[in-house]
Amino acid sequence: MSSRSTLRRLCLSSLLLAGASVTQAWAADTHHHHAKSKTHAAKAAPARVVPAAVTPTNAPSPNVSTAAIPVGGPAGAGVAATARENILVTAERRNRMLVSSGGQLGALGNKKGIDVPFNIRSYNSSLILNQQSQTLGEVLQNDPSVRTTMGYGNFSEMFVIRGFPVDGDDVAANGLYGIIPRQLVSPQLYDQVQVLNGASAFLNGAAPSGSAIGGNINLMFKHAEVAPLNRLTADYTSSGQGGGAVDFGRRFGRDQAYGFRLNAAGMDGQTSIDHEHRHDAVVGGDFDWHDDATRITLDMAFQNQNVQWGRGGVFLGSGVTSVPRPAKASHNFGQRWTYADLNYLFGMMNIEHDFGKHVTVYGAFGSLGSSEKGNYSSLTVTDATTGAGTIGSMYVPYQEQNESTRAGVRAHVDTGPIHHEINAGGSALWEQANTAYAMYYNNAVPLRSNLYSTQQIAQPGENLVGGNISDPLKSAWTKMYSLYFSDTMTFWHDRIALTAGFRYQDILENSYSYAGNGSLATGYDKGAFTPVVGLVIHPTKQTAIYFNRIEGLSAGPQATGTNLINLGQVFSPYQSVQYEVGAKYDIGRLAATIAFYQISQPNSYTEAYGNTGYNIFRVDGMQRNRGMELMLNGEILPGLRFNGGLTLTDADLRRTANGANNGHTAIGVPNYTINGNIEYDLPFLKGATVVGRVVNTGKQMVNVGNTMHLPVWTTFDVAARYTFLAGKKPITARFGVDNIANKSYWSSAFNGYLLQGMPRTFKFSMTVDF
Repeated sequence: MSSRSTLRRLCLSSLLLAGASVTQAWAADTHHHHAKSKTHAAKAAPARVVPAAVTPTNAPSPNVSTAAIPVGGPAGAGVAATARENILVTAERRNRMLVSSGGQLGALGNKKGIDVPFNIRSYNSSLILNQQSQTLGEVLQNDPSVRTTMGYGNFSEMFVIRGFPVDGDDVAANGLYGIIPRQLVSPQLYDQVQVLNGASAFLNGAAPSGSAIGGNINLMFKHAEVAPLNRLTADYTSSGQGGGAVDFGRRFGRDQAYGFRLNAAGMDGQTSIDHEHRHDAVVGGDFDWHDDATRITLDMAFQNQNVQWGRGGVFLGSGVTSVPRPAKASHNFGQRWTYADLNYLFGMMNIEHDFGKHVTVYGAFGSLGSSEKGNYSSLTVTDATTGAGTIGSMYVPYQEQNESTRAGVRAHVDTGPIHHEINAGGSALWEQANTAYAMYYNNAVPLRSNLYSTQQIAQPGENLVGGNISDPLKSAWTKMYSLYFSDTMTFWHDRIALTAGFRYQDILENSYSYAGNGSLATGYDKGAFTPVVGLVIHPTKQTAIYFNRIEGLSAGPQATGTNLINLGQVFSPYQSVQYEVGAKYDIGRLAATIAFYQISQPNSYTEAYGNTGYNIFRVDGMQRNRGMELMLNGEILPGLRFNGGLTLTDADLRRTANGANNGHTAIGVPNYTINGNIEYDLPFLKGATVVGRVVNTGKQMVNVGNTMHLPVWTTFDVAARYTFLAGKKPITARFGVDNIANKSYWSSAFNGYLLQGMPRTFKFSMTVDF
C-alpha cells in the first residue's frame, strides 16, 4: 500500500471522526434547546419515554451523555454499553411513583390540574404495579384525603372523602357511572386512578347510589402506547398468596393508528389474616383507533373476586358504652362458612370527532352485567370487656344489568379578547337489580361468638326468606338522565378563567316487593338543577388561585317508620352545597395544592309532632363539613420523590332532632389524616430504590352522642426495588412490608361499625420486560 493511500485513509478517518463529534454536539445542543422550548407542553402530561429497544443502536442516547462513548477500543463497544445503560435507565423510570395533577372532569373533559377550579390528581399504573395492589382500596391508601372502610355487612370496599362516603356503586370509568364492579375492583386494568375532592353533580351527574358528595373516584383504562410492551409479573403476598400478571401492548397499521392492549392478572391463597382466603382474576382487552380528526376506544373486561372465611366489620350492641380493644392483628373473628363470589362482565366505547379546530363532538356508551352471591355474618359485640357477642347469617344473591351513556359537544369561540370553551351535552343511566335473601332469625336462640376467642359454629338454617333465592326477581329499577351546559371564559392572556354552568338531573327510582312477586312497592321521580361557578387566576404560569361553588345531588328520602303523620311522603333530592378556595403550584416535576372547603348536606330525622301522639319525618337536618387539604406530589430533589399531605376535617352535626346532637361530630370522620410516601433512588447502586410510607389517622367518633371514639392510629410500610438487566432484558425485583410493626388497631368507624386494620403483610414480586 502506498504512503499516499495511507495518508488519504488517515485524513478521511479524521474527517469522519470530527464530523461525528460535531454532529453529536449539535444534536445534544439542539435536544437541550428543544427540551427548553417544550417545558410548558411537558407540564400538560408526563412525557412518554421510548425504550432503547426501539431506538437505532447508532443513535446517541437521550438519557446518557454522548461523552461516555469511547472513541477508541473495539468497534461498537461504546454504543453497546450506552444502549444497555439506556435500557436500564428507561426501565427504572418506568417504575417511578407518579402522581400527576389533573384528570378527566366529566362535562369539562380532560384538564390539567392547575387550569381548573377543583382539586384533582391521578395515580398511575406503575404505582399500582410496584405496590402489588389487589384492590382499589389498596391503591387509595396513598391518598391523604381518602380512607377506606367496608360496606354494610359484606366485604365490599367503601371510601370516605371529605367526610362523606363514595360507595363502590358510584366509582366511575372515564366519567361514566354504573359500569365498574361495585364491591371490589381489581386495579390492574387501569392506567390511572383519579381522585376528585369535592362535590361533582355538575361534572358527572348524580351518582346512582346517592353518594360521591365529598369526592369522586374515576378509573381510566390502559391503552397501547407508542412503544411496544411485553411484560410478565410474578408476585407473592403473605401468608400464602401467589399470582402473576401479563401486560401486552402494540400499535400497528399506517401511522400507528391501531392499538391493542391486553391485561390479565390473578392471585390465589391465604391472606395475612388467619384462615382468610382470597382469589381474584381479571382479564381486559383494550382497542383504539385514530386519525387526524377521529379517536375511538373500546374496552372490555371480565373480573372475578372471591372471599372465603372473610373477616368483616364489628357492630356494637345498644348497651355497649365503650369501644372494645382490637383483636390480635391477624386474628379472624369471622365464620368459616362465610364467603362472597363476585363476577362482572363490563366494558365501554368512547368516540370523539373534531369538526375543524374549534368543534369536537363526543359520545360514550358502557354496560355492566354482574352476578354476585354470598353468605355473610357480622359480629355484634355485647360486652366490650370480654368481647362476647352474637352473630347473624344471611345469604344474598344479587344480579345487576346496567347501561350508561354520555354525548356532547365542545366548542371554542372568541368574542373580542375573551376566549370561550362551551360544553353542552347529556347523560343517561339505567340500572336493574334482581335480589333476594335468606337469613337466620331467632331472638330466643341467638348465635353466640367472641371477638377474641372466636368459636366456630355450624352454619345455621336460614329460616326467614325474602324473594326467590334460586331465581331472584327484580327488586329495584333506576333511571337517571341529565342535560348540562357550561361556558369557560378565559381572558387577560389566559391568566383568568371563569366557568359557569348548570346540569338538570332527573332521578327515577322504583323498588319492588319481595313478598308480592315483584310488584311495585314504592316509586320516586324527582328532578333538580345543580349550578356551578368556578374561577381560576394565574399570577404566574406555574401558580393558580381558585374558587368554586358546586353542588352534590342524591335522591331524597321517602318518609318511613311507625306512627308517622306523613308516612310515604316523597322528598325532593338532597342538594349539598360546596364552597372551596385554594391555591396550586405546578412546575411539572413537582405540584402542590392547598384547599379550604365547606360542604353542607341535608339529612333527615323523625321527631314528635306536637302533642298529637304522632311522629313526623323531616328533612331539616344538616351535616356541615369544613376542612383544609394540603398535598405535595413529585420530585423534591433529583432521585427523591414524595407523595402525600395533610387534611383537617370538622364534621359538624347541625339542626338535629330536638337539638339533641347539635355541635356533635359525625360518626367515623377523622379529625385529621396524614399520609407520606417517599421514594429515594440510591446513588451508589444504579437501579435501586428504597420506599417508605406512613399513614396517620386522627380520632373518629363511634356514636352520634360522641361518648365513644377510636384512638389515633399510625402504620409504617417499607419497601425496596431493584432494576437490573439479564440478557438485555430489564427485570425489576420488589420487596415490601406493610404495617411493619404488626400494629393492632381499629382503622374505621364509619357508619358506626368497626373495621380492623390489616396485620403485617410481606410482598414480593418480579417483573420482566422483553
